[in-house]
Amino acid sequence: MSEHVDVLIIGAGLSGIGAAATLATRQPGKSYLVLEGRPASGGTWDLFRYPGVRSDSDMYTLGYRFKPWLGGKALADGASILDYVRETAREYGVDERIRYDRHVTSADWDSDSATWRVAVTHGEESTTYTASFLWACTGYYNYDEGFTPVFEGRDRFRGEIVHPQHWPEHLEYAGKRIVVIGSGATAVTLVPAMADQAAKVTMLQRSPTYILSLPARDPLALGLRKVLPRQAAYNVTRIKNIAQASALYNISQSQPKIVRKVLRRLNQKQLPEGYPVDVHFRPTYGPWDQRLCLVPNGDLFKAIRSGKAEVVTDTIESFTERGIALSSGAELEADIIITATGLNLQLFGGVDVSLDGQKLDAPSTMAYRGLMLSDLPNFAYTVGYTNASWTLKADLVAEFVCRVLEHMTEVGARTVVPVRQPGVGEEPFMDFEAGYVLRSIDQLPKQGDVEPWKLKQSWFHDVRAIRNSKLDDGVLEFS
Repeated sequence: MSEHVDVLIIGAGLSGIGAAATLATRQPGKSYLVLEGRPASGGTWDLFRYPGVRSDSDMYTLGYRFKPWLGGKALADGASILDYVRETAREYGVDERIRYDRHVTSADWDSDSATWRVAVTHGEESTTYTASFLWACTGYYNYDEGFTPVFEGRDRFRGEIVHPQHWPEHLEYAGKRIVVIGSGATAVTLVPAMADQAAKVTMLQRSPTYILSLPARDPLALGLRKVLPRQAAYNVTRIKNIAQASALYNISQSQPKIVRKVLRRLNQKQLPEGYPVDVHFRPTYGPWDQRLCLVPNGDLFKAIRSGKAEVVTDTIESFTERGIALSSGAELEADIIITATGLNLQLFGGVDVSLDGQKLDAPSTMAYRGLMLSDLPNFAYTVGYTNASWTLKADLVAEFVCRVLEHMTEVGARTVVPVRQPGVGEEPFMDFEAGYVLRSIDQLPKQGDVEPWKLKQSWFHDVRAIRNSKLDDGVLEFS
């Protein structure tokens, strides 16, 4: 027998728990369940266990709109974020509605009954859930396998090779030589976190990344807490940080040369005198064409100044028995090589979505407001911003879905579906040059060239376009 709920949420990470908490608050009459493929909640913040794991967005915007972040650090460690997410689940009763170790394999919309039939495996057992509305809060990467390029000679290396997504529980690295391949958020977190115990940590990058040092603590947030109620202090800090991040992004896009010079100057001040900053910290692309990396209190630069860490900009010729041979002819000796080489993008957690038995061809669909897909009924997904905190968009998606469900109840509708309009031009789903996006862009839905099909990647725009938009917009059809 199948179990039926009004709303079935896939994923008990940051997005899924936020979605369920919002649903429980705004639509208390709706029944729901959260299906989680792993044995614990928390998503990314439970999965990643590498040294120093932390947020790369400030917690006043990565935190939920409805639950103030009360931690001391703005760029918080992974354990604190996990505690925050799970505390939210307990406070809103979400933890009682999570089913763990439930791997969703497929979801088929049945038009006759206006329900989703969702196939789930639990160990050796298979079962089916049915739901009136399906909500994918699965993130956009493969939790089972990170991305690792093919490295020639990998099998020759006598040391240990580790991907951060699958960090060994008892990896001994004290006193050892470590090479971290990569230059993104994970790499710039790992290098200073391991530098104190390791003999030497080398960040090997093919090309530099823009890096900005920020204070680990937000003085305004800490000051406001002393004079304002928690929620009010949180709201003010949140808006301030959103505005700052938005301004930096917009200036980076409109005046890239100026921002490039400012970032170079800031980096140069924190590096040893005479350091080749243009070799190791001057990317070829413009600021925010890829995600800008934040480092708390300049910890990466401190590790470099101390001599415990170094940056090498080169390409890999092959792995050797002792380490890595570079195209320049040099060899980096290592006891441990960490491949911080990125993620594998995966749509809807790898669930096979179909419509009346016909498999969904995602690239032929178009994203409506970045949260629903054209011609796919009673379905929503949560994907955050690429240029700002993930949760800013996740909160807006949750509010919108609740508004849609409320409207369906008011008008007696069983289905809601965005209908693609003729003449809307197609654009890539994400206008972003990150490797994980470029590797998979042909597998994603499209976005349109006009609203509500075009994604703005702007919270200030989406507050109007998503939170305050009319549902009877000529695109959403209720029936």
